[in-house]
Amino acid sequence: MNKSIIIPCFNEKQTILTVIQNVKNNLIDGDEIIIVDDFSSDGTRDLLNNLNDPIIKIKYHDRNYGKGKAINTALKENLKEVVIIQDADLEYNPDEYTLLIKPFLETDADIVYGSRFLGGQKYNRLHFFWHSIANRILTLICNLFTNLNMTDMETGYKAFKKGVIKSIEVEEKSFGVEPEITIKLAKKKFIFYEVPVSYAGRSYEEGKKIGIKDAFRAIYCIIYYKFKKISIKDNFYEK
Repeated sequence: MNKSIIIPCFNEKQTILTVIQNVKNNLIDGDEIIIVDDFSSDGTRDLLNNLNDPIIKIKYHDRNYGKGKAINTALKENLKEVVIIQDADLEYNPDEYTLLIKPFLETDADIVYGSRFLGGQKYNRLHFFWHSIANRILTLICNLFTNLNMTDMETGYKAFKKGVIKSIEVEEKSFGVEPEITIKLAKKKFIFYEVPVSYAGRSYEEGKKIGIKDAFRAIYCIIYYKFKKISIKDNFYEK
């Protein structure tokens, strides 16, 4: 199955080229990379401007909107059969794309989430105890509203069939995009799977961006999108 790898990035000068190379090492003929720079100011744009590769599409925002807006920009492109969201910070390993793709080939999966908490990972960096507790609480709340039994709703490693992710309109501009996508697709009765993935989480000194206000926004998004009426555009499904 051919893949579109979406890489939202903001101020990732230290990691972006390494991420791109690691992603390229795990592509097959016909795959593509879509990078959306969310108005970086640290030199990331200069590095991206120097890239000249036919499999890489680069989109630039004219201001800093957030991860959700970057994903929305990428989703407007013509996409391949499977869409994978790959963060630009080296926390998730592109060598594990095969784990994300396998359920599409062997099951009835529409969506595959890479879980940091499912067990069976090759490795998992140990830090941020309270972040892990917050993630589990947010996942529990999301499960209560969706009747799913996920272990990691907030994971940055998500894969979708093209028609599935194209069937919704992404409205959240920042990290609220994670619960928004989950709630909207669960309401449409798509089939979710999880696989264990490795995780090398960063510290704030290393560039981690998500914070406590994003946790409160996630709770708001779970409740808001659960009860929000599905729009006409959200009812669209592209085969």
